[in-house]
Amino acid sequence: MTDGTADSSGAKLVYRAVRVSRLYEQIVQQVEESILKGQLKPGDQLPAERDLAQSFGVSRTAVREAVKTLREKGLVEAYSGRGTFVTSGTAHAIRQSLDLMIRVSLQEGSTHLAGLRQVLEPEIAAFAAMRMEEQLLTTMREAVAVMDRSLHDPEAYIEADLDFHLALAEAVENPLILSLLDSIVGLLREQRSRIFAVDGGPERGQFHHKQILQAIERRDRDAAREAMRAHLEQVREDSSCSATTAPQSKLISKFERRN
Repeated sequence: MTDGTADSSGAKLVYRAVRVSRLYEQIVQQVEESILKGQLKPGDQLPAERDLAQSFGVSRTAVREAVKTLREKGLVEAYSGRGTFVTSGTAHAIRQSLDLMIRVSLQEGSTHLAGLRQVLEPEIAAFAAMRMEEQLLTTMREAVAVMDRSLHDPEAYIEADLDFHLALAEAVENPLILSLLDSIVGLLREQRSRIFAVDGGPERGQFHHKQILQAIERRDRDAAREAMRAHLEQVREDSSCSATTAPQSKLISKFERRN
């Protein structure tokens, strides 16, 4: 079985159906070959997940894993509500440098990552409140719904969490901000994984996600900024708890106590 999609010049790309055990690796290999041969160029959009699954003759789960691997290799960038695009590789180079900085000193690196988010994301939320389009707002609502259903499923919760924050960044319509966030997505995924393991961490995160979403829906930039600041303070506290293995029962957000 074969199927295909068009590249930027309109020529049809034909993919071979894969039938071996690690299906996603075969998908990655074929897409890599298309990029190396110039059939897929920076800026080209990959077909939707369902279309790729049909082209390759595999499940959507295998496609999802393949796209995740391609992202980690720096070959594509995925944007909520817009799709997955071939990248120039610049974000991957930045990501490698930041990964190294964080891993040289994990505790200091985690602190620096938290500091970066506290500087950047409240203003992203404020700008997003004024510019958010309905499609991205739908993405945020869907991400919150997935997180509500995934309080015991770290992989699904974390990916939806990333989608939620990426939708805010996309609303700002600044490619530099998107490139910066994409370059640290691996670090953010690891940070969220540690927080998910903290008792009550996912529930606290959801409380703040819903506060942010409500502010965005009201187009209230000040409330969005403050809700994001409160969320990042909760992230900082939970990250500290996961790093020091402090008693988790003592870590109760002051924002929850008000409600």
